[in-house]
Amino acid sequence: MTAEAHGVTGRGAPLLTPPGKDPKAIRAALLPEDVADFDEEFRAAMDKATQTMDLSGVSEFVERWWRVAWSATDPEEHRAMLEHADQLLAGDAVHTTPWAETRSGLGL
Repeated sequence: MTAEAHGVTGRGAPLLTPPGKDPKAIRAALLPEDVADFDEEFRAAMDKATQTMDLSGVSEFVERWWRVAWSATDPEEHRAMLEHADQLLAGDAVHTTPWAETRSGLGL
């Protein structure tokens, strides 16, 4: 399924096409700048799971990175979101949009 098949393009389209929820699909959907962090965290999660015989950390890893990969389906918006997050963490003022306006702009 693609967003275009439903006639939806632009900012709302990534909401329709999440990546697969397995490590290979997630890694393939990531932006190049995130792959090294993914690989490092994947190895750490697998090492811990091997030592503890507990897969809950692997499940949490997959869920967290799946969300990152899904966000990255729109690279420009993903990078803008990360920049805004950095600005907020630094205490800078960041322009925000009310949820009702965002929802309306997405046609929701």
